[in-house]
Amino acid sequence: MKLYLHDAFIGLARSLRWSYLPPLMVYLAAGISGLTAIVGTFFVKDYLGLSAAFLAGLGFWAGLPWALKMPLGHLVDLFWRHKYLFVYLGASVITASLLMMYGLIAHTELMSAVMPIEAWYVLSVILAPVGYVLQDVVADAMTVEAVPAVEPSGQPIAESEIKEMHTTMQALGRFAVIGGSLLVALLNVVLFSDVESFSLDAKRAVYASIYLYALAIPCVSIAGVLLAGYLRQSEHSTPESSERVQPNWAVLSGSLLFVVFSVSVGSFNLPFAQEIVFVGSMAIIIYLMGQLLGYLSHEKRLMIVGTAIAIFVFRAVPSPGPGLTWFEIDVLLFDEQFLSILAAISSALTLLGIILLRPLVAHYSIAKIIVILSLVGGVLFFPSIGMYYGIHQWTASLTGGLIDARFIAILNTALESPLGQISMIPLLAWIAKNAPNELKATFFAVFASFTNLALSASSLATKYINQIFEVSREIVDQQTQQVTSNADYSELGLLLIAVAVITVVVPIAVVGLIQRSPLKSSD
Repeated sequence: MKLYLHDAFIGLARSLRWSYLPPLMVYLAAGISGLTAIVGTFFVKDYLGLSAAFLAGLGFWAGLPWALKMPLGHLVDLFWRHKYLFVYLGASVITASLLMMYGLIAHTELMSAVMPIEAWYVLSVILAPVGYVLQDVVADAMTVEAVPAVEPSGQPIAESEIKEMHTTMQALGRFAVIGGSLLVALLNVVLFSDVESFSLDAKRAVYASIYLYALAIPCVSIAGVLLAGYLRQSEHSTPESSERVQPNWAVLSGSLLFVVFSVSVGSFNLPFAQEIVFVGSMAIIIYLMGQLLGYLSHEKRLMIVGTAIAIFVFRAVPSPGPGLTWFEIDVLLFDEQFLSILAAISSALTLLGIILLRPLVAHYSIAKIIVILSLVGGVLFFPSIGMYYGIHQWTASLTGGLIDARFIAILNTALESPLGQISMIPLLAWIAKNAPNELKATFFAVFASFTNLALSASSLATKYINQIFEVSREIVDQQTQQVTSNADYSELGLLLIAVAVITVVVPIAVVGLIQRSPLKSSD
């Protein structure tokens, strides 16, 4: 155990390199984006009459831009010397999204005179991920640059050490994302101090100020790009290869088809538009994956396909949707500050979990990791299910109020925190190590698009399950103060139970099938 902890902490510290810092700053910006999450939750709940099923469906469209990593990844390979321009463009789009939300809260009447508030909100939600995708695709490419193949002396580095460095780099990337989440969660704890006692206008002023603070997000990613340029000059690094990457027209044309197809279907408001886009997107991405697999050996092709499928299914399981958070706010009386405390605990323990689990991820197959994560993830639904049925009232009566709803929520958050960021690390490290050098960004983009499409599948599944088990919160017209919709959490318990069962059964069943097929993962 002592040796394991030494490897986890001291080994990680010794493996750090200055070259890791620029991509980590871009990833950090993505983590800081969580600064506005709690504000957004309360704004939607209090001011927008959008159903849980609609919000789950909006999550599908918001997740779709991540499939844009396909053409963007290849464009990064084609315009390698100028790849940082994508970061500047992404920063501009993120800024526009943040300013829209600031306007909605601080200047509601002015914004609503141009377009309905709900329309502004949807536009802001769609724009934000576009900006983060533009930045993320460059950060992925920067992680490849950050890991050297030779020592400064010119001596080649062993393959096992390179794999370890790639795993460390990808783990640090998740670390930076969660580190950013921790920073903003702690800031939210301070910003939301005593906010429940504020007047409505004062509370709106706090909400609006947070979106202004969030304008620091694009500044951090731009600082990472500037630092990368400084390090290249100061360290007199080896000039980038002048070898010209040839355009992969299958990737570019397929990606263009994907974008046109998705936008067209979404714009015409067709029945089952989300489902049509999902199926079409899946077909295009699988085609592009097939084009790239030709660059790998037969054994590597089978292994990466099996790994990608396992991760896809694990990430595609539904979540409870916004109804659980509404229940926590309305019934359990969790306020903005307490939700910020939960976010801070989650982020801090996720960081610790990534450090502790990094050696396991580096040495065990993704199949074993997913089975463990699925089992633990399902079990960790029990506290939420228990609180819905009132277990917190029983425990509070037995412990003099000590083990109440907030105590259980903190404990549950502490246990589940490290799980969500682990599954992608092995795939990212595998690609960084095994993909052709001239196509690493393309490989990252296409396979990340495939696994990110799983989040769209998760949003669809969440929408379906919220249509089966309907949950609604109280909606009050802000002008007339009339209740337009009553709260109804009667089916939330069944919703949570269904999600817990799916979380355990489906990924483990799929992993079992893969491990008994030629797609078996052992790396």
